[in-house]
Amino acid sequence: MGIVVQKFGGSSVADVEKIKNVAKRVVETKEAGKAVVVVVSALGNTTDELISLARQISPNPPEREMDMLLSTGEQISVALLAMAIYALGHDAISFTGYQVGILTDDSHTKARILDVKSERVLEELDKGKIVIVAGFQGVTIDNDITTLGRGGSDTTAVALAASLKAEKCEIYTDVEGVFTADPRIVPDASLVPEITYEEMLEMAATGAKVLQLRSVEFARNHGVVIHVKSSFTGGAGTVVKEEDKEMERPIISGVTHDTGEGKMTIFGVPDRPGIAAKIFRPLAAANINVDMIVQTVSYEGYTDISFTLSIDDLLKAENIIKGIVEELGAKGYAHDKGIAKVAIVGAGMKSHPGVAADMFDVLAKNGINIQMISTSPIRIACIIEEKHVEDAVRALHDHFQLSEEAVTSETL
Repeated sequence: MGIVVQKFGGSSVADVEKIKNVAKRVVETKEAGKAVVVVVSALGNTTDELISLARQISPNPPEREMDMLLSTGEQISVALLAMAIYALGHDAISFTGYQVGILTDDSHTKARILDVKSERVLEELDKGKIVIVAGFQGVTIDNDITTLGRGGSDTTAVALAASLKAEKCEIYTDVEGVFTADPRIVPDASLVPEITYEEMLEMAATGAKVLQLRSVEFARNHGVVIHVKSSFTGGAGTVVKEEDKEMERPIISGVTHDTGEGKMTIFGVPDRPGIAAKIFRPLAAANINVDMIVQTVSYEGYTDISFTLSIDDLLKAENIIKGIVEELGAKGYAHDKGIAKVAIVGAGMKSHPGVAADMFDVLAKNGINIQMISTSPIRIACIIEEKHVEDAVRALHDHFQLSEEAVTSETL
């Protein structure tokens, strides 16, 4: 009997009726002759509500205790879904990440999965039960609860699919699949039927919220095909897989944006070997991921260094940077919360020169100034003022003809 892993996000289980609908969908898969493992997120906005509660206690709560708090949301979801499946006449059993044996490192709030002990899941599947696993969470070798960061249930599902050698991993969400832009900003954005791991990685890294970045990375490394579908409709969705010669290779697959980043600048940094390491090593030790980095041309032995990072890490980074500025004898620092990232992603860029120039022209014609730029062979990303981000997304989407009526692509 083939194993299917299905993941349902918070919007899919936001209330009792939606939980019952998920139970029906899961039971249909079971009755079609599949062994089913379900990964569930916390109900609706539960995680946001728990974060808000913590912030009312302390603006900078201990990360270990945040994990203890946030992991409770999924425990509610799995138990309720198991009850709903029982009500439909099928056996089900719910597990926390700890009970399943999802082993992680000790990077609280952003833990990475090291191993999945799938024996208990297989035992229950052999008994004919539907297994329900709490997403977003794991446990360290010291038995401390950890969480996997925003969207971590995606990574839980992919990791389980890899460990169980599942036939497929279905990610059910509140959208039809991966689109060429956020449909809330670009109403005529097109559904992308197939996309490569590399393109999806770039889209996730630059703001697409459909899949967590690490889930795509895990899927690529373990050859897990992901099928993104809507929980509420019967659409075809989007398949994320390895590139093959039968896939179309778009010049541009999509336009993404991210308003969840901040920028920090250190002024008057002494320009000598080893200074960059002294700045970024303490940030790495604090589990702070840095995105773009720009260093200005040295003038009279000093330079300015700017970098972007998650706005959630800004306060923690600022506390670290204060000490670094003093240690290095730099002239000061500043942060900016009013920025956003806009990016274009597409495998066809590798063989089409001039795409970057087109992007910069479009932004210029719309009066949008570029503060920072980063590139890869299939991605160009720019930091701009947050107030311009929606105009930038719409203008780029229109310029590269990504609407449903006109999709530019190159067939291999």
